[in-house]
Amino acid sequence: MPKQKTHSGAKKRFKVTASGKVKARHSHSSHILEKKSPKRKRSFSNPVILSDHDAPRVKKLLGVGK
Repeated sequence: MPKQKTHSGAKKRFKVTASGKVKARHSHSSHILEKKSPKRKRSFSNPVILSDHDAPRVKKLLGVGK
């Protein structure tokens, strides 16, 4: 059986923590920033933990565990 390749786009956008959670960048953080409050824009800089429903899909693309 051939090996499963890691999805190149996913490996640039997501990181799996030691406990198995998936870290990602906030959405809505790249354009149309004038109308967003400074407090909201500051919070975009911190990584977000993906929900339990989205994490398995990303882990499959990254080839990490199950």
